[in-house]
Amino acid sequence: MRWLRENGLSLTLLALFALSMLGQMLAGWRSYDEERRQHHESAVTLPAYLTSGSFLSATFENWESEFLQMGAFVVLTVFLHQKGSPESKKLGEPEPEDEDPATHADDPKAPWPVRKGGVVLRLYAHSLSLTMFLLFVLSFGLHAAGSAAKASEEAAWHGDGPVGLVENLGNAEFWFESFQNWQSEFLSMAALALLAIYLRERGSPESKPVAAPHGATGR
Repeated sequence: MRWLRENGLSLTLLALFALSMLGQMLAGWRSYDEERRQHHESAVTLPAYLTSGSFLSATFENWESEFLQMGAFVVLTVFLHQKGSPESKKLGEPEPEDEDPATHADDPKAPWPVRKGGVVLRLYAHSLSLTMFLLFVLSFGLHAAGSAAKASEEAAWHGDGPVGLVENLGNAEFWFESFQNWQSEFLSMAALALLAIYLRERGSPESKPVAAPHGATGR
């Protein structure tokens, strides 16, 4: 029970992810088969659908936007501020996250890269944003590959030749898929940063204390 309490947030989010992914797979499979029937193609099995360009494109176009959003937010909040928002560091005040980690090199409880120092520490100091952007690049690549496969399949239905990966990068549909997700992610970040100036959620670390003045920045 203690382990569940200590990891309740991540476990719940992963469970919601799994349920949502299952729903996407089943609904997408049905939609994909319906589209194939309209083009006089036979139905496919679920495993076949999960390796299709349609599924890969739809899945990773969303993942890429999420990782881009989080990576950008992590980096932008290092340098930029929003007065009154709990999502921003306080203006003109030192914050614990700005502290030089090298001062804790002798702390036995510090993470290993902090005690190691050098290049390892420099990489570790930016490991969160680096990982997010790496996941973005991987998702973008898989979206591009899935989109090309999807475009090739649709081209075959109309008697046209396959669409290559590089060729598909010049396809307006591919960039439409990306930008329609990117813009929504940046809008949601801006909405959270601004709305949290005036609105509250008692008990949430994403909100300022209910009684905090609107002009108070940070948690």
